Amino acid sequence: MYNTFIEGLEEDSVEGGVMKVNTYVSGAVCRFAYWFAHGTLGHPMLEGISYVGEAMMEESSFVEQAFAIFMNNLQLDEEGRVLNFRYCEERAAQYIRSYFDRDYKIMPPLDEWEVELYHYN
Repeated sequence: MYNTFIEGLEEDSVEGGVMKVNTYVSGAVCRFAYWFAHGTLGHPMLEGISYVGEAMMEESSFVEQAFAIFMNNLQLDEEGRVLNFRYCEERAAQYIRSYFDRDYKIMPPLDEWEVELYHYN
């Protein structure tokens, strides 16, 4: 996955030896964040679940985990274009639903690599 990201970098994505995220990944993350913040993520799966506002402030760890699931599932083609945005959104939405609805079972269950948290150093 990491190699695909590097190989998919556009020429202007590297300035002075510093890599930049390509526009496809940036756009996917921005769209995911926008839908997340507006409470429209994974429609209609999260309909009726209040996961924005106060819930985000009081229990922010679910937000971090949802973003990790989205990013860990992201796949890119040779050009760096996102191949599976909808799937990534769905997996994150499944997690959010299971977080607030303990009776909901994620199918298939999330794998260990999907929920891995990578921290910025």
